[in-house]
Amino acid sequence: MNLLRALAAVSSLTLVSRILGYVRDFIIARAFGAGVATDAFFVAFRIPNLLRRLFAEGAFSQAFVPVLAEYKNRQSHEETKTLVDGVATALFLALAIAALVGVILSPLIVYISAPGFTADPAKFDLTVRMLRITFPYIAFISLVAFSAGVLNTWNHFSIPAITPALLNVAFIVAALVFADYFDPPVVALAWAVFAGGILQLALQVPYLARMGLLPHWRLNLGHPGVRRILKLMAPAAFGVSISQVSLLINTIFASFLVSGSVSWLYYADRLMEFPAGMLGVALGTILLPSLSKYHAAADHAEYAKLLDWGLRLTVLLAVPAAAALAVLAIPLIAALFHYGRFTLEDAWMTRQAVVAYSIGLIGMILVKILAPGFYARQNIKTPVKIGILTLLLTQLMNLAFIVPLKHAGLALAIGLGACLNAALLYRGLRAAGVYTPQPGWLVFLLKVAASVGFMAIVLFTTMGESSWWLTAGARYKLPALLGLVLLGMLTYGATLALFGFRLRDFSRRGAT
Repeated sequence: MNLLRALAAVSSLTLVSRILGYVRDFIIARAFGAGVATDAFFVAFRIPNLLRRLFAEGAFSQAFVPVLAEYKNRQSHEETKTLVDGVATALFLALAIAALVGVILSPLIVYISAPGFTADPAKFDLTVRMLRITFPYIAFISLVAFSAGVLNTWNHFSIPAITPALLNVAFIVAALVFADYFDPPVVALAWAVFAGGILQLALQVPYLARMGLLPHWRLNLGHPGVRRILKLMAPAAFGVSISQVSLLINTIFASFLVSGSVSWLYYADRLMEFPAGMLGVALGTILLPSLSKYHAAADHAEYAKLLDWGLRLTVLLAVPAAAALAVLAIPLIAALFHYGRFTLEDAWMTRQAVVAYSIGLIGMILVKILAPGFYARQNIKTPVKIGILTLLLTQLMNLAFIVPLKHAGLALAIGLGACLNAALLYRGLRAAGVYTPQPGWLVFLLKVAASVGFMAIVLFTTMGESSWWLTAGARYKLPALLGLVLLGMLTYGATLALFGFRLRDFSRRGAT
């Protein structure tokens, strides 16, 4: 399997999902506006969505994939199928209980997570009603994460990559077609969450069946593989929660700043999600199964070479992305957000956060590449320890930056914290003898730096005055932005080609 081709496929499908996410947000805003109903829905959706990030896509995947890859490499198909059955059964039971408890305790959960809603009984009751509809989503999406782990381990990356788009489709259809059939109409969005979970699972089930790995009921908590996965999940869950805690603390900090600070950080973060998701998440997804298989086969040389490939590709793509975000911050913000109530001040304040974030973008993406170097070896405690230290240092930077830089200081702290996290992960891999850089890094870095510098100069001199971007209409700004993006890509690619870079040089076969 060609990993470069797999990366291109996963990134492209991730882009489709992100674009649909923007369409979803636009339609929901147009159909429901901002008020009591949408406040109630966002709280009802935020809770299962947070659990999804903590357990389904984070802790479970990090614990499950390495053990599954080991069984695939070292055990028979029957033994591997036994592990899949055991994990699926235990997971289903835990999810069924969690969903039932969540539905029963919905009033208490809403009271804890949104205590201010108690002042408006109608708003509180609506939130409880929708939480009872959305809470089973955690069960569906956790089974989707299980299925995606199996598919990714067998190098079937495309289906898991496109699966999240179905939730956005469900939202769009519910808002446009079914909202009028509910009272109040916003309840249609809650059922869209429920339906989106079913649709995502339904998409993946046929592929598991085709591979002969569709789970059957087999409750065996004493199975050694199941026990190892459960043991690995505890530190993994703690590790994933660190990033969520960091975001929560940043929101608390921002709430003490002038009105609009939270929103400026949100919009800047939306721009960061494009390169972080299309590169960092995609690369981490395709690296973890192959790294796990190399570890299971005790092929240390190929393990190190694959990590080196991932790091070079990250530098090659993340550095120009960070530079382009910093240079094109105003064109991006103006073309995507500067409409209606999004004021001129909002645009400039968001720009500050984007530039601050861009400084740490390379670190944010490198973490997604370096952490699997530990997870594949079933070493989750080291990234957790590094994550705790990073969290503490990030909060110290928040305190140092928030007074002089305001909301941009919070964005800068997150970026620098990510760079520190990446540096410590890199140091840990080197110290453990897991990774040794391949020859040619210095020349590679110099060529990339020169290419990025030239691209940044070209973009800066051709993008025009900020005043034009902040006053022109959408029909002019969007094509102009697209033209700048294409110009940047062509300039960077052509410069790399002059330095002797060829696409085939980054082709890489993954472990089978």
